[in-house]
Amino acid sequence: MSQHHNCPCAAQCALQSALESIGGKWKLPVLCSLSANGASRYNELLHNVQGISNTMLSQTLKELERDHLVLRQEYLEVPVRVEYELSEQAKKLRPILVRLIQWKMAAASDAQ
Repeated sequence: MSQHHNCPCAAQCALQSALESIGGKWKLPVLCSLSANGASRYNELLHNVQGISNTMLSQTLKELERDHLVLRQEYLEVPVRVEYELSEQAKKLRPILVRLIQWKMAAASDAQ
């Protein structure tokens, strides 16, 4: 009789939590745009993230801000200027995402 073992962190899986923070259709494209272009205003992000709607960009930015991956800076000017940028925590994701890209590219070339 074989024994089955559950994930040791099943009750509060850190990997699952991490993937939820960056998962979904729009979070990685928004993070990628901010990484490539630096601090950006809302309309710049709307233009740079192809296909995203106003509603989805707003929701995505709120979720990324809630998860401490994006910082929202409001400048008290007339009109008010708001910029979004990567947090230090999000900047730590860069080498991990680069490794994922390399892993996928290697897997694709192995399949050929």
